[in-house]
Amino acid sequence: MDFIRIGEKLISREKLRHLIDKALEKRVAGASQQEVANMLGVDRSFVSRLETLGEIRKGGKIALIGFPVGNKEELTQIATEYGVDYCYLLTDEERWRLANESSGKDLINEIMRIVAFARTYDTVIFIGSNMRIRFAEALTDKQLIPIDLGPSPIQGDRYVDPNLLRNILHNIQNN
Repeated sequence: MDFIRIGEKLISREKLRHLIDKALEKRVAGASQQEVANMLGVDRSFVSRLETLGEIRKGGKIALIGFPVGNKEELTQIATEYGVDYCYLLTDEERWRLANESSGKDLINEIMRIVAFARTYDTVIFIGSNMRIRFAEALTDKQLIPIDLGPSPIQGDRYVDPNLLRNILHNIQNN
Protein backbone atom coordinates (compact mmCIF):
# COMPACT_ATOMS: atom_id res chain seq x y z
CA MET A 1 0.00 0.00 0.00
CA ASP A 2 1.01 3.58 -0.60
CA PHE A 3 1.09 5.52 2.68
CA ILE A 4 2.03 9.10 3.43
CA ARG A 5 2.49 10.74 6.80
CA ILE A 6 1.01 14.13 7.56
CA GLY A 7 1.92 15.13 11.10
CA GLU A 8 0.49 12.48 13.39
CA LYS A 9 -1.73 10.96 10.68
CA LEU A 10 -0.85 8.03 8.41
CA ILE A 11 -2.85 8.38 5.17
CA SER A 12 -3.57 5.57 2.72
CA ARG A 13 -3.62 6.83 -0.88
CA GLU A 14 -5.32 3.57 -1.90
CA LYS A 15 -8.16 4.15 0.56
CA LEU A 16 -8.64 7.68 -0.80
CA ARG A 17 -8.64 6.42 -4.42
CA HIS A 18 -11.18 3.74 -3.52
CA LEU A 19 -13.52 6.23 -1.81
CA ILE A 20 -13.24 8.70 -4.70
CA ASP A 21 -13.94 5.93 -7.23
CA LYS A 22 -16.93 4.74 -5.20
CA ALA A 23 -18.33 8.27 -4.91
CA LEU A 24 -17.99 8.92 -8.64
CA GLU A 25 -19.48 5.54 -9.57
CA LYS A 26 -22.51 6.25 -7.39
CA ARG A 27 -22.94 9.73 -8.93
CA VAL A 28 -22.70 8.32 -12.47
CA ALA A 29 -25.31 5.71 -11.50
CA GLY A 30 -27.71 8.52 -10.56
CA ALA A 31 -27.25 8.97 -6.82
CA SER A 32 -27.54 12.56 -5.59
CA GLN A 33 -24.64 14.29 -3.91
CA GLN A 34 -26.48 14.02 -0.59
CA GLU A 35 -27.05 10.28 -1.05
CA VAL A 36 -23.36 9.74 -1.82
CA ALA A 37 -22.36 11.88 1.15
CA ASN A 38 -24.58 9.78 3.44
CA MET A 39 -23.05 6.53 2.07
CA LEU A 40 -19.52 7.80 2.67
CA GLY A 41 -20.22 9.56 5.97
CA VAL A 42 -19.14 12.99 4.69
CA ASP A 43 -20.80 16.35 4.05
CA ARG A 44 -22.57 16.92 0.74
CA SER A 45 -20.24 19.87 0.12
CA PHE A 46 -17.30 17.42 0.11
CA VAL A 47 -18.87 15.47 -2.77
CA SER A 48 -19.50 18.73 -4.62
CA ARG A 49 -15.89 19.85 -4.10
CA LEU A 50 -14.62 16.47 -5.27
CA GLU A 51 -16.54 16.87 -8.53
CA THR A 52 -15.33 20.44 -8.94
CA LEU A 53 -11.69 19.42 -8.47
CA GLY A 54 -11.96 16.87 -11.27
CA GLU A 55 -14.14 18.93 -13.61
CA ILE A 56 -12.81 19.35 -17.12
CA ARG A 57 -15.76 21.20 -18.58
CA LYS A 58 -19.43 21.93 -18.10
CA GLY A 59 -22.14 21.49 -20.64
CA GLY A 60 -23.61 18.85 -22.84
CA LYS A 61 -21.96 15.81 -24.31
CA ILE A 62 -19.70 16.36 -27.34
CA ALA A 63 -18.80 13.94 -30.13
CA LEU A 64 -16.04 14.41 -32.71
CA ILE A 65 -16.46 12.33 -35.86
CA GLY A 66 -14.56 12.57 -39.11
CA PHE A 67 -12.59 11.16 -42.00
CA PRO A 68 -10.18 11.12 -43.83
CA VAL A 69 -7.99 12.88 -41.27
CA GLY A 70 -4.22 12.99 -41.70
CA ASN A 71 -3.42 14.37 -38.24
CA LYS A 72 -5.71 12.03 -36.32
CA GLU A 73 -3.45 11.67 -33.27
CA GLU A 74 -3.08 15.44 -32.87
CA LEU A 75 -6.83 16.01 -33.08
CA THR A 76 -7.53 13.13 -30.71
CA GLN A 77 -5.15 14.69 -28.18
CA ILE A 78 -6.92 18.06 -28.44
CA ALA A 79 -10.29 16.33 -28.03
CA THR A 80 -8.98 14.60 -24.90
CA GLU A 81 -7.68 17.88 -23.47
CA TYR A 82 -11.11 19.47 -23.89
CA GLY A 83 -13.03 16.50 -22.48
CA VAL A 84 -14.74 15.41 -25.69
CA ASP A 85 -16.92 12.45 -24.77
CA TYR A 86 -16.66 10.46 -28.01
CA CYS A 87 -14.00 10.63 -30.69
CA TYR A 88 -14.24 8.62 -33.92
CA LEU A 89 -11.63 9.75 -36.43
CA LEU A 90 -10.36 7.70 -39.34
CA THR A 91 -7.45 8.14 -41.69
CA ASP A 92 -8.05 7.49 -45.39
CA GLU A 93 -6.40 4.07 -45.04
CA GLU A 94 -8.60 3.17 -42.07
CA ARG A 95 -11.84 4.20 -43.79
CA TRP A 96 -10.99 2.18 -46.92
CA ARG A 97 -9.98 -0.81 -44.84
CA LEU A 98 -13.34 -0.61 -43.06
CA ALA A 99 -15.18 -0.32 -46.37
CA ASN A 100 -13.23 -3.09 -48.13
CA GLU A 101 -13.05 -5.59 -45.27
CA SER A 102 -16.70 -5.32 -44.23
CA SER A 103 -19.62 -7.00 -45.91
CA GLY A 104 -22.29 -4.61 -47.16
CA LYS A 105 -24.51 -5.58 -44.24
CA ASP A 106 -21.71 -5.06 -41.69
CA LEU A 107 -20.76 -1.70 -43.20
CA ILE A 108 -24.35 -0.43 -43.09
CA ASN A 109 -24.69 -1.69 -39.51
CA GLU A 110 -21.48 0.13 -38.51
CA ILE A 111 -22.67 3.36 -40.12
CA MET A 112 -26.06 3.05 -38.41
CA ARG A 113 -24.36 2.33 -35.06
CA ILE A 114 -22.27 5.49 -35.38
CA VAL A 115 -25.27 7.59 -36.43
CA ALA A 116 -27.40 6.27 -33.56
CA PHE A 117 -24.55 6.84 -31.11
CA ALA A 118 -23.91 10.38 -32.42
CA ARG A 119 -27.58 11.26 -31.95
CA THR A 120 -27.16 10.78 -28.18
CA TYR A 121 -24.73 13.74 -28.03
CA ASP A 122 -25.73 17.39 -27.61
CA THR A 123 -23.09 18.63 -30.04
CA VAL A 124 -21.45 16.77 -32.90
CA ILE A 125 -18.35 18.17 -34.58
CA PHE A 126 -18.23 16.49 -37.97
CA ILE A 127 -15.15 16.51 -40.20
CA GLY A 128 -15.69 15.41 -43.79
CA SER A 129 -16.50 16.26 -47.38
CA ASN A 130 -19.33 18.64 -48.23
CA MET A 131 -21.55 15.68 -49.20
CA ARG A 132 -20.84 13.79 -45.95
CA ILE A 133 -21.57 16.94 -43.94
CA ARG A 134 -25.00 17.30 -45.61
CA PHE A 135 -25.63 13.61 -44.82
CA ALA A 136 -24.64 14.12 -41.17
CA GLU A 137 -26.84 17.24 -40.88
CA ALA A 138 -29.81 15.30 -42.22
CA LEU A 139 -29.33 12.48 -39.72
CA THR A 140 -28.83 14.45 -36.53
CA ASP A 141 -31.31 16.56 -34.60
CA LYS A 142 -28.66 18.14 -32.39
CA GLN A 143 -26.15 20.92 -32.94
CA LEU A 144 -23.79 19.89 -35.74
CA ILE A 145 -20.60 21.89 -36.28
CA PRO A 146 -19.06 21.06 -39.66
CA ILE A 147 -15.40 21.14 -40.62
CA ASP A 148 -15.51 20.94 -44.41
CA LEU A 149 -12.61 19.10 -46.05
CA GLY A 150 -13.76 19.98 -49.56
CA PRO A 151 -15.92 18.53 -52.30
CA SER A 152 -16.70 14.84 -52.52
CA PRO A 153 -15.12 12.48 -53.28
CA ILE A 154 -12.03 13.08 -51.16
CA GLN A 155 -9.02 10.92 -51.84
CA GLY A 156 -6.18 10.75 -49.36
CA ASP A 157 -5.79 12.18 -45.90
CA ARG A 158 -6.58 15.81 -45.21
CA TYR A 159 -4.85 17.95 -42.62
CA VAL A 160 -7.26 19.62 -40.19
CA ASP A 161 -6.02 22.82 -38.57
CA PRO A 162 -5.69 21.96 -34.87
CA ASN A 163 -6.32 25.59 -33.91
CA LEU A 164 -9.69 25.45 -35.66
CA LEU A 165 -10.69 22.47 -33.50
CA ARG A 166 -9.33 24.19 -30.38
CA ASN A 167 -11.35 27.33 -31.15
CA ILE A 168 -14.54 25.34 -31.73
CA LEU A 169 -14.11 23.41 -28.47
CA HIS A 170 -13.19 26.57 -26.57
CA ASN A 171 -16.35 28.29 -27.84
CA ILE A 172 -18.54 25.31 -26.96
CA GLN A 173 -17.03 25.20 -23.50
CA ASN A 174 -17.54 28.88 -22.83
CA ASN A 175 -21.14 29.19 -23.99
